[in-house]
Amino acid sequence: VELRSSEFTTEKSVPYAKTLKQEDGLSGPTKPLPRAADAVVIGGGSLGCQTLYHLCKMGMTNVVLLERDRLTAGTTWHTAGLLWQLRPSDTEVELLAHTRRVVSSELEAETGLETGWIQNGGLFIASNKQRLDEYKRLMSLGKVYGIESHVLSPAETKELYPLMNVKDLYGTLYVPKDGTMDPAGTCTTLSRAATARGVIENCPVTGIQVQTDHMGVRRVKAVETDFGTIETPCVVNCAGVWATKLGKMVGVNVPLIAMHHAYVVTERIEGIQNMPNVRDHDASVYLRLQGDALSVGGYEQNPIFWDEVSDKFAFSLFNLDWDVFMQHIEGAINRVPALEQTGIKSTVCGPESFTADHKPLMGEAPEVRGFFLGCGFNSAGMMLGGGCGKELAHWIIHGRPEKDMYGYDIRRFHHSLTNNNRWIRERSHESYAKNYSVVFPFDEPLAGRKMRKDPFHQLLQEQGCVFQERHGWERPGWFHKEGPAPVLDYDYYGAYGIPTHSDYKYNQLLGKEYTFDFPPHHDTIRDECMTCRKAVAVFNMSYFGKFYLTGPDAKKAADWLFTADVNKAPGSTVYTCMLNEKGGTESDLTVSRLEPGPAHLPLTPESNGDAYYMAVGGGVAQHNWSHIRTVLQDKGFICTLTDHSEDMGMISIQGPKSRDLLQEVLDTDLSNEAFPFSTHKIVTAAGHKVRAMRLSFVGELGWELHIPKDSCLPVYRAVIDAGAKHGVRNAGYRAIDSLSIEKGYRHWHADLRPDDTPLEAGLAFTCKMKTSIPFLGRKALESQKAEGLRRRIVCFTIDEKVPMFGLEAIFHNGVPVGHLRRAEFGFAINKTIGYGYIRNPDGGVVSPDFIRSGEFTLERMGVVYKAKAHLKSPFDPENKRVKGIYSTD
Repeated sequence: VELRSSEFTTEKSVPYAKTLKQEDGLSGPTKPLPRAADAVVIGGGSLGCQTLYHLCKMGMTNVVLLERDRLTAGTTWHTAGLLWQLRPSDTEVELLAHTRRVVSSELEAETGLETGWIQNGGLFIASNKQRLDEYKRLMSLGKVYGIESHVLSPAETKELYPLMNVKDLYGTLYVPKDGTMDPAGTCTTLSRAATARGVIENCPVTGIQVQTDHMGVRRVKAVETDFGTIETPCVVNCAGVWATKLGKMVGVNVPLIAMHHAYVVTERIEGIQNMPNVRDHDASVYLRLQGDALSVGGYEQNPIFWDEVSDKFAFSLFNLDWDVFMQHIEGAINRVPALEQTGIKSTVCGPESFTADHKPLMGEAPEVRGFFLGCGFNSAGMMLGGGCGKELAHWIIHGRPEKDMYGYDIRRFHHSLTNNNRWIRERSHESYAKNYSVVFPFDEPLAGRKMRKDPFHQLLQEQGCVFQERHGWERPGWFHKEGPAPVLDYDYYGAYGIPTHSDYKYNQLLGKEYTFDFPPHHDTIRDECMTCRKAVAVFNMSYFGKFYLTGPDAKKAADWLFTADVNKAPGSTVYTCMLNEKGGTESDLTVSRLEPGPAHLPLTPESNGDAYYMAVGGGVAQHNWSHIRTVLQDKGFICTLTDHSEDMGMISIQGPKSRDLLQEVLDTDLSNEAFPFSTHKIVTAAGHKVRAMRLSFVGELGWELHIPKDSCLPVYRAVIDAGAKHGVRNAGYRAIDSLSIEKGYRHWHADLRPDDTPLEAGLAFTCKMKTSIPFLGRKALESQKAEGLRRRIVCFTIDEKVPMFGLEAIFHNGVPVGHLRRAEFGFAINKTIGYGYIRNPDGGVVSPDFIRSGEFTLERMGVVYKAKAHLKSPFDPENKRVKGIYSTD
């Protein structure tokens, strides 16, 4: 795809650029370089300065920031500097709150300098009901965090903002304590407050040295410049659009792309002073107050890619492409008609980095230890800077962040994607174009699809499978009754002269998901769920990560890594967690102990001692892989970790009729005595060797079959043929979501995250606390157990037939105590079910009595519903079905 790039110009009148322009004649660094440092931050924009400041605050004094030009060069100096407090993510709300605290009060208290923070409020514009519903969702979440916000009618909006056209408005969300940051003031103050070695400007980095240690692990050794070399074990890449080049120096993939991002500054507008900042998402435009003028910018469908990222581009800008930008002017004039009579004082078009999912890239790179990322901020680097700088500093010092940063962690992407230019380009374009779209619960990308397909893909597509994308994999979402709906190549939404797909069935089905109500195929998903509960369903779970752990220290490693005792007899399969030092859950997975013996790959690895087979959720496979590898390296265990995710498929056959079906396909006795729950064995299925495991993620009698790639289709066909008389059907992940929540099974990164301990998550049974075996995170759990739980996960059901999606506020006797993490409709109990962590408002222990007493309510989009709290899962609490005990009624 040939996309336009444009030349850049150097002189532009930007409101606060004058204070930053360097005096001519400065050559060479502004300070001498130290010989060594505990960390070197590269890049003096918002993120670099915030990370430096927080590292110093956490006690790391021997730290230095290198900036190639002057502070704020690159992207930060021309940012709009908007700060909104409400986002559709609890972690982001907390990160933004921290930035706001730092910029509005903490820095000034520490330094006596003003950062230039202006609290003029924020106004979100809704032109339709769905948009206002999204804002009401944000308002309900805000109540949990004490963020004041108000839904206003068009007339109330006009009163607040007299210059606004409200004729086409449905309503607005007003957040009085939102505001505007000043990039220069903020970065200067941050660098003054960072009392360490501090900031060295005019000092480009020319190379980064890496050394390989005795275990073959690549680690950062030093940073090279033309003015000297700094030895350091830690480099932090905060280089913005230049971050990719810095990564290439050491073989680290930084999957971001640079684009032109523009705004214009108007002449003076009478009566605009003190007005709130405005985001009109439907017109894809923002209006930022700038004294007595406005900055106007937005996100278009056809952004200009900056392909040849120039090293000389510090305070430069591009020429504005008016053909591209005019759409924003039209939207702005519609919203504030006075703009039509107002001149434009200056245009600002600078580079900005965008990523595949519109979220930043943070954390330690999987390729090189000690190389940290803090880049790819999708034009939110100022507002996320404080929160992310703090988390990144904690990550560097303590090996992990405090909050759940998985959504920003570079390890959320599979390594096969982070160096795939087509994927990065397509996905980054789509995220840019959809930046202002409503965030719907069941949305899927159209860009960068079909990167990883399992052996069943074509066959299931022919059977009407509507796929979801996870980690590059196409996995079954649900099955559409009216024939195939394949995913097509990305059409860039018709931008750049690329013809759009006409009659694109997959896209049309996706469009019907764009609702905060039950989707139109709610009944299809119900049928998949009820077939599983009443007869038998087949789930293709091939996208799962499949790893072997072998070698001399495999048992030592397994004891340390896993919370459960996985050293039962070979043939056992154990559900377990992996934790970090704070006791937070980095993963939940199943671990199967294997017989020692020669290799028959991919089904059995070679081992002369202990060997383990791990099956992990496919969307988080890279995170699991990196976590295990990091722990092995840190402990010096001599082990081999191998990845066979692509060599095997996996289908799960679940439901009361699963044993009758499989008894015809497998050459082994499937009775409770011969094949108990939580065990596995290698068996023959329709003449093919497979590993069968008796497990369930849906709460039914069932088995998983882990099948070598070439045997997948014949085994699947045998299963479907044998199941015909039992009413077998395919089912997808939407059904799994519903079935698993009914059973109270946890989903990692929804109701189980790195900031939740297994005790808080109701998974104490996975922890070998009764043994004396030490494991990672054990100490933290022991002290938490002794102190009592200050927060705990609770299951809620409501009687009204309304859908919930997570983020709904939880109240106990009218006081906010938490929010839902995950919610689905449970078809077997015919109720909406939600799980969320609650705190005791008096700071005390959350006891079963606290949960049983008082009245719980859930707030969804401003409407309050009575809720029932459950200490046990509302469906089959005795776990009879998994054991194959079905009552005869």
